[in-house]
Amino acid sequence: MASLSGSVSRRYARALFQLGSDNGRFEAYGNELGEISTMVNGSTELRQALVNPVVKVSQKRSILESLLPRVGASAEVQRFILLLLDRGRLGELARIAGDYQRLTDERLGRVRGTVTSATPLDGAAFEDIRSALAKRTGKQVILEAKVDPELLGGIVAQVGDLVLDGSLRSRLENLSRK
Repeated sequence: MASLSGSVSRRYARALFQLGSDNGRFEAYGNELGEISTMVNGSTELRQALVNPVVKVSQKRSILESLLPRVGASAEVQRFILLLLDRGRLGELARIAGDYQRLTDERLGRVRGTVTSATPLDGAAFEDIRSALAKRTGKQVILEAKVDPELLGGIVAQVGDLVLDGSLRSRLENLSRK
């Protein structure tokens, strides 16, 4: 079921991405889609109203038609969201937005990753890591910082399938294996 759902979300994402590519607005559409997804997922009441099968489609449409213009969604993205509602796919919005973001990143030569450290990294260290990962991947790297005190020290960086583990924990585990 998850793979079916994933293929459906990719199809919807590709359709909007193609429309955005055709009119030169694919990045703007992705930003709008992401903001709407974040807003819906950030509000339990809104999410429940939009995905609850007990709430009539006409009520959901009314909610969306009043909300979407207020958040500055373009006419195309508004129609896309309403199409998702009509097709019963509004529950897939977060997955569609994620798939759309991956398409945009791929088109623009970007990759996303995380860098996890035991303590927060200062700006210079974070930028050095981002720069090194960009050099290694040959792409622009959009990096998210996370803190995990269980690392003890060092960092773990992940960009796509590439994982660089320079944590103290992994070094100690390697030493104990040797």
